Amino acid sequence: MLNNAMTYEKGFSLRGMIPASMLEAGRPMKIVRIQGRDKTRSFLAGLGFTEGSEVTVVSELAGNVIFKIKDARVALGREMASRILVG
Repeated sequence: MLNNAMTYEKGFSLRGMIPASMLEAGRPMKIVRIQGRDKTRSFLAGLGFTEGSEVTVVSELAGNVIFKIKDARVALGREMASRILVG
């Protein structure tokens, strides 16, 4: 689990946030921040993963995490899902 004292670039605090890859199935949470380069953030935004959106883990299968986001289901690899911070 993330250390609550961790900080992100330029002093951005991760306090109270966890990667979406660590969510319990069925627990809806708000997306607080998307980490990564512009290309990664743009890719995730195109799938509906934007700050302020509600996301729920439906299930995990073979290293992939299946999310419910904006009335759709989207599967992401665990590494990509860890770039989405919820809180």
